Amino acid sequence: MQEKMKNCKKICIFRKKAVLLQRKSFKIMNVRERLAAIRGMMKEHGLAAYVVPGNDPHASEYMASHWCEMQWLSGFNGESGTMVVTMDKALLWTDSRYYLQAGIELKDSTIELMRESDIDCPSITEWLTAPSNSPVNGENLIGVNPEMFSVNDYKEWSEKIALKSIDLIKPLWTEGRPAIPQDKLYPYSADFAGESVESKLARMREQLAKKKADAMIISALDEIAWLLNIRGNDVEYNPVVISYVVLEADKCTLFVDGNKIDSPAQNYLDFNNVEVMPYEAVFEYIRGMKGTVLYDGARVNEALFEAIPESCQKINAKSPILIDKAKKNAVELEGERIAMRQDCVALTRFFMWLEEEAFANGQTQTEWDLMEKLHEFRMMGENFVEESFGTIAGYKGNGAIVHYAATKDNCAEVKPEGMLLLDSGGQYLDGTTDITRTVWLGGRIPQQAKLDYTYVLKGHIALARARFPRGTRGNQLDALAKQYMWEAGITFGHGTGHGVGHFLGCHEGPQNVRTDNNPTALEVGHIISDEPGIYRTDMWGIRTENLITVVPAKQTKATTTEDEWLQFETLTLCFYDTSLIEMSLMTEDEIDWLNAYHVRVYKEVSPLLNDEEKKYLAYKCAALEI
Repeated sequence: MQEKMKNCKKICIFRKKAVLLQRKSFKIMNVRERLAAIRGMMKEHGLAAYVVPGNDPHASEYMASHWCEMQWLSGFNGESGTMVVTMDKALLWTDSRYYLQAGIELKDSTIELMRESDIDCPSITEWLTAPSNSPVNGENLIGVNPEMFSVNDYKEWSEKIALKSIDLIKPLWTEGRPAIPQDKLYPYSADFAGESVESKLARMREQLAKKKADAMIISALDEIAWLLNIRGNDVEYNPVVISYVVLEADKCTLFVDGNKIDSPAQNYLDFNNVEVMPYEAVFEYIRGMKGTVLYDGARVNEALFEAIPESCQKINAKSPILIDKAKKNAVELEGERIAMRQDCVALTRFFMWLEEEAFANGQTQTEWDLMEKLHEFRMMGENFVEESFGTIAGYKGNGAIVHYAATKDNCAEVKPEGMLLLDSGGQYLDGTTDITRTVWLGGRIPQQAKLDYTYVLKGHIALARARFPRGTRGNQLDALAKQYMWEAGITFGHGTGHGVGHFLGCHEGPQNVRTDNNPTALEVGHIISDEPGIYRTDMWGIRTENLITVVPAKQTKATTTEDEWLQFETLTLCFYDTSLIEMSLMTEDEIDWLNAYHVRVYKEVSPLLNDEEKKYLAYKCAALEI
């Protein structure tokens, strides 16, 4: 099993190259030809429009190239977008991260870019039902592939427009379509997971019994990986296996391509009483179900829902796996701490290289070079598998683009001057990391840069130090991280904190910290990010991010029992760039927190470094004078 886990490293290293090679197949038929072909299919089926979202059947954040249907149809290779095709128009909705890319890739395609982040941009349903463009007047239908829509989204849309469940892409995209990945799945040891499959299945069956359900349909890949303690190499940045699961009171069935299962994996599944059926067999299996079926309408796709017999009672409820998976056990949390130490070793070596070697002897560096170098250092870490998301290395003004993504052919040259924002993370067998540090590379630091950095740092520390009563939601803490920049008339648009998985997705729910009202209360074992930021167009982006976990608060005179109050433990380990701090804005408590944190960073990480690296880390963690 350990050998199999090591092998997944090698597979992941080549995955990006494989994805790029697969996407070359998109060019077998040009965009105008694809649009003409799909309009022919629309006419044949009596459709006024066809919608192609950038989704897969599993509601994944990152998906296999097999399901890049929006990209295939449009020629736009961004990770987020939705296509709408009518008989005389083609439009693509995407957010501000991809405006520049979409403008280039959609040129001469006849596809109109819809800038969905702009205030005046209509939603897709608003556009489809607007009298000026409405193709849905009368009895005309809008076609959608139900596998690409969650049950909840399909229901919401169907209340506004007339939908027809139909897949028009499959009969058209026949040449060069990448196959569903067939990499082997592997067991994820309970030594890392902290709980056996038997225990997890028993707990979920208890949840079924409480809801008086006979079965539960599970389609989210991270939920399946957690439930069965399996991992794989099917999706970039996420060690998951493309599959479905139906959990019943007396059995558990995994629907997966048989090529993914070798003898050790089969023995593991047999030992845990998990039956295996072909991936495509899930629909027929569901059609034969009886009794009461539980599903999460936010994650299960409409096609699976439509397969449930009419005779079955259906319960749409938040997945109990989603809820339990978010509360990390003691073994998972200890694994996260181990991964954080490995991550800090890589970052210490990277920043040391950046300061002392990167620009020596007139060497030039680009944002891409920095991303590659950081990856090299992370690969040296014990139990490192792959990155947890695409590294953001934003130099100067590029750092102000919140989800900036440099490519080898389109990136800025980095010089030993100005600001660098580095947002990165790693997938280790021990856990998942996500960290952002903003550093000054040289030259005179503008006073505004120091003010901005300090406002961000103060908010970051305020959230990390928060004490709050049980039942508190993330949105109730959001202002703590924004208070100082609000006083200065500054804010940011992205969430302050997202949930993080354990050797799973870097972004998971249901917990978060953001302005939107999320009914999920923060609970012991939840991990969230703490990442306020300030972004000044064409100047710099400043973000400081650690991962923090919810723990019982230490008892004080004001509390009757420890159980009534919660606080955060900071998991991430890495120094801050103290040269950017405007000390006159810092309080004594904030400086004490920062100094104590740096003491901890050095204590936990220095044993893993050589003598030169220890000296460098000691310098970076030097105490600040009040």
